[in-house]
Amino acid sequence: MPLQNRVAPNGELCAVSARGMFMGNRGGRIHDPETQKLTGRTHASRRWLCCSTTYKDWHRDVWGKFYTELFFFDEVTALAAGHRPCFFCRKEDAKRFADHWMRCEGLEKHPSSDEMDKVLHEQRCGHKKSPASLPVINPHEDWPDGTVVQVADTFLALKKGTWWSWSFEGYTPVSSPLPDQVTLVTPPQIIKILEDGYAPKWGAFNT
Repeated sequence: MPLQNRVAPNGELCAVSARGMFMGNRGGRIHDPETQKLTGRTHASRRWLCCSTTYKDWHRDVWGKFYTELFFFDEVTALAAGHRPCFFCRKEDAKRFADHWMRCEGLEKHPSSDEMDKVLHEQRCGHKKSPASLPVINPHEDWPDGTVVQVADTFLALKKGTWWSWSFEGYTPVSSPLPDQVTLVTPPQIIKILEDGYAPKWGAFNT
């Protein structure tokens, strides 16, 4: 039985067997090490990270006594769920992310981790009380690569002007035209960073 540690674009934690490109956490432990079940909390702090699945020769006991390891299909998924690159194991990506944040906000210096986490925590839908509080957008307008939206129960991601249907196994072509209004899943601040040129790492496309 797989652990409930695979992250959907809206931040939901699912028990599926599919592996992911990235690991992450939500600032601490939100599972019971004895039962390996979630405690009911969505996060331990507002420090939601997207990490590398490997770092040096370190090995982890997944869902042991320390933080709750989570897994993402790809970085597009992690960003949509409101996780940012980790400054420890993904130092160069994290610096690049902070560079785009500074530039698109017109800041004179790089934002601190706490400053970024505070903004993202207010925007990610995994922290929202109601899906109705999420922005509604027109998907036919100009959006950056890596934008994720939701139509009914389906998540869609945009790449090079084409919307793709998301799943834990990969992206597949969208089978029908999109309506003029869809729910924006990717946090608005992440949209700004994508618009500024941050290029997330994508998973497999199944055509």
